[in-house]
Amino acid sequence: MRAKGGIRPPFWLALLLGVPVCAGALVSFLVGEPVKHASVVASQLEDTERSYRRPLAHDPETLDPARITDVYSRSVANQIFDGLVYFDATVNVGPALAEFWRSSRDNLTWTFNLRKNVKFHHGRELVADDVVFSLIRLLDPKTGSSVSELFMNVRGAREFADGKAKTVSGLVALDRHTVRISLNAVHSAFVSLLAVGQAKILPRDIVEARGDAFGVQPIGTGPFRFLRWDRGKELVLTANPTYFQAPPKLSRLVFRIFPGDQRHAMDDEFRRGNLEDAPIPPGADRARLAQDPAHVYVKRPMNSVRFYGFNTRIKPLNDRRVRQAISHAIDRETIIQDVYPGQYVLANGVIPPTMLGYNRALAGYSYDPARARELLAQAGYPGGRGLGPLVIWSSVKRDDILREHELIRKSLATVGVPVEIRYLTDWPTFSKMIDEGKLPIFLYAWYADVPDPDNFLGWLFHSRGPRNFFGYRNAEVDRLLMGARTAGDVQLRVDQYRKAEQLILEDAPIVPIFHHTYERLFQTYVRNVEVSGLGDAYIPFRKIWLERAR
Repeated sequence: MRAKGGIRPPFWLALLLGVPVCAGALVSFLVGEPVKHASVVASQLEDTERSYRRPLAHDPETLDPARITDVYSRSVANQIFDGLVYFDATVNVGPALAEFWRSSRDNLTWTFNLRKNVKFHHGRELVADDVVFSLIRLLDPKTGSSVSELFMNVRGAREFADGKAKTVSGLVALDRHTVRISLNAVHSAFVSLLAVGQAKILPRDIVEARGDAFGVQPIGTGPFRFLRWDRGKELVLTANPTYFQAPPKLSRLVFRIFPGDQRHAMDDEFRRGNLEDAPIPPGADRARLAQDPAHVYVKRPMNSVRFYGFNTRIKPLNDRRVRQAISHAIDRETIIQDVYPGQYVLANGVIPPTMLGYNRALAGYSYDPARARELLAQAGYPGGRGLGPLVIWSSVKRDDILREHELIRKSLATVGVPVEIRYLTDWPTFSKMIDEGKLPIFLYAWYADVPDPDNFLGWLFHSRGPRNFFGYRNAEVDRLLMGARTAGDVQLRVDQYRKAEQLILEDAPIVPIFHHTYERLFQTYVRNVEVSGLGDAYIPFRKIWLERAR
């Protein structure tokens, strides 16, 4: 892929490969707040020129990191907060609030040394007590964090969560800037877990004072500060001039909200120059986009999977033969070829091709209406009789989604399964209904928080996984996943994850459709974007600047 329209190759490579670009001879804008003695008009002009506007497909549920369950909330919160560590452009773990760390010889005790003089947005210095408080809060059932189970390996965590202890013995502030974390068992990806979007470090005093309101009035240590949130319209962040890794070059980061993922509306605003980036609209000619000098077109693999999930707790979906029949009845290849040509990779399994443990040998569910009818008959629904209409829910109602759903409706009708499609474009409500087990079949996309197969298989399919929306339980899958999580040998981990994935597919709690690719349009004046395999939510906007023509 070549650079077009005079875009400097280093910038293009940064976008494509996710590597930093040195400014070199490029002109950089002033860093930090507008000059105090400048006129109001000049300050407003500079603020406008240094504002980055981007679309958000739904309103976030919350900006309280511990309670985040969706990519929309994470996209915003990752700019406001920092964790002890972070994922860099190559998805390796790097130092953030922890300047360095070390482990004991048995990998059960980890000591983190915090940076000194890091300030929260309200001016107080970050200290070790904030770290301990934030991580204990993740474990507290009152918080209701979706990732609490991931940190139950910390010594004393289970006792605390069960109400048998008032604190967590494995989380200790050794001094003002040193934290010790002790584990019950080795976890191969433990440090990576500390980089997830929920494991951010919060100011204890503010969280305790604001309670639940912290989610709409957040304060962190991050490169951007929360300014305002007009639900359904926009959410605005401003630059943190005292950020410990140097202030952002942007003055503001404005998230414009398009409820229901209105891609055509986003594209219209991008073409008018009212957004600095935008997703690709449905039906776009990608060959033409790549050649158009009016923007930069970026495409790269992502750690994700898009699927239809089954609520296995309710009839008839509690019968795996029914789930298998639906999986065989849906013509996934036709969906990708007809609705999303050239966009996505067919998903035969759960783990994406970009990740450790990906199994090319997985065959997945072929389009086989005859086999689907046979399975339905075995389950007691010959020709679909007695099933009643199956209801599929979606939070998105775009043209391409409507075409996909029409193909699914026709496929299932072929084997005698009637289907109703319902749309709920209010994301917080949709997400809550999934969490409460109220949706029988639902369209969902999972994007990696951690570049590790456990983030897909363990989080989604372990019986106590933090995002097991399906009520799925398989004791052998649990055993394999826990074994892989603690195995020190990489090949042993891969073997166990592949066995677990095969069992999950046989049980069919989901119908995997495709793995996403990251695709986006950027204005030609946007500089120094880093896109990793973790996608949009992990772009470090503090590094971006705008170089408009004068």
